[in-house]
Amino acid sequence: MEKYDLCVIGGGPAGYAAAMRAMDFGKKVILIEKAKLGGYGIYDGALASKTMWELSNKIRTVRETIGQDKRIDMTFEEVKTIIEEALFERKFQLSCHLRIIHAETNLITYERGLASFLTSKEINIEKPNGESNVIFAENTIIATGSRPRIIPSISVDEKTIMTSDGILHLDEFPKSMVILGAGVIGCEFAAMFSNFGQTKVYLIDKADRILPFEDGDVADMVATNLEENGVVIHRGSQLIRMEHKDGGVEYELENKDGTREVIQVEKAMLSIGRVPNYEDLNLGNAGVSMSKRGVHIGDVDTQTNISHIYAVGDVSGNMALVNIGEREARHAVVKMFADFPVKPIRYSNISTIMFLNPEVAAVGINVQQAVEQNIPIRVSKVDYSTIARAIAMRKTNGFFKIIVSDDEEMKVLGMRAVGEHASSAIQGVALLMYMGKGIDELAHMIHPHPSIVEGIQECVRMLLGKSVYKSSVFKDKLKCYRLVNGEKMPLNIMEENGMTHVENVSKYHEYRED
Repeated sequence: MEKYDLCVIGGGPAGYAAAMRAMDFGKKVILIEKAKLGGYGIYDGALASKTMWELSNKIRTVRETIGQDKRIDMTFEEVKTIIEEALFERKFQLSCHLRIIHAETNLITYERGLASFLTSKEINIEKPNGESNVIFAENTIIATGSRPRIIPSISVDEKTIMTSDGILHLDEFPKSMVILGAGVIGCEFAAMFSNFGQTKVYLIDKADRILPFEDGDVADMVATNLEENGVVIHRGSQLIRMEHKDGGVEYELENKDGTREVIQVEKAMLSIGRVPNYEDLNLGNAGVSMSKRGVHIGDVDTQTNISHIYAVGDVSGNMALVNIGEREARHAVVKMFADFPVKPIRYSNISTIMFLNPEVAAVGINVQQAVEQNIPIRVSKVDYSTIARAIAMRKTNGFFKIIVSDDEEMKVLGMRAVGEHASSAIQGVALLMYMGKGIDELAHMIHPHPSIVEGIQECVRMLLGKSVYKSSVFKDKLKCYRLVNGEKMPLNIMEENGMTHVENVSKYHEYRED
């Protein structure tokens, strides 16, 4: 029986990261993947969908330039070809890298097969050819990911009624399509297909607005842009049934007012969340506890109730994001093998991107979360139409919003960026949050010009009473206020002798040179 320091089950982004981090400690590792190396990080997931999003955005920009009613006859086969090129490039990188590492160090062994526990340290590998072998591992990381959630009453065939597993394998653009679920993934695919201008998209939202976890101004801007792109949003609608009919799909909705409507489309996509993959692991043989969300992780992050078995990424029921899975995987390896104390992962400053129309980036809390948690905050908001780079790009649809503590320190608690380059603008604020810093550093940096991030600087300058544009003048484009006990109040901005200033800002800020 071959023995290893670490067995990693799952060759997606988290599993791959774990194997490579363990190599840094000189450990002998076996990486087991049942299907394709790279997992959902490449196939039918992050890379595939984001390649399509990038392409759809280019098509939308051209359509906006020549007129929205103009059709660009790009076939879905051509779209798939571009996606496949991107997937091959990434797959080739991962596989070649892994082979060379194995050849040069012999530290990492890659096995294709289905892994399951016999005991907490003995793992059976059932290979595609039917053969199997058992290995011994001192430590194990479970990184088996997740799959799309389905509804038992809806017959999913991945051809007419699909999940994200099937939507990228169409033969052609459907003339019409309904998406069930108005969370991030549902809205992303609604944006992508509407961008191409060849599909009438319907989006079923059981809540009163899409993206219910985000602030209303974010959700409203995304919804407005989707509707301007031709998407029909069924707000506050309950799905009664969805079924195959006449080679297409028929669905029935009950609206908020009690009325019902029946609509027929060519295709349907379910986007109602994901469920962790653990059924084939025989976790009971290892004594690993389960929770309602997945493999149970207690107070010790990434570690299960069996001290030498860890669970990372989607399978733990945490946020299903590539960057979080990779971070957890690396963290778990360090906890296993480092000879120094390891601090817990901090989830409060995780940056996320929503590939919508426009792009949305987020870090930390938003305003509605602050209200729910009764956190007094100060908020500033700058519209893209006041940012020189956005004007130059002719992309003025968007805004920056920064949330800080309601005190003189004004520590950064969160930020939302909506618009072009949003994802590139978020990380500096995330770093300030990680360091527990206030906004003074951002206010006094010399930002590149013209750049989108100058809008972030104006946000923090407004909070300090030093902005170039005054919110009392551009009331429709600039906002600056306090929020205490859910009540919005002016941030003591007053007009006096034609000058605008902010009260209660510390003397330190008042007398800084700029």
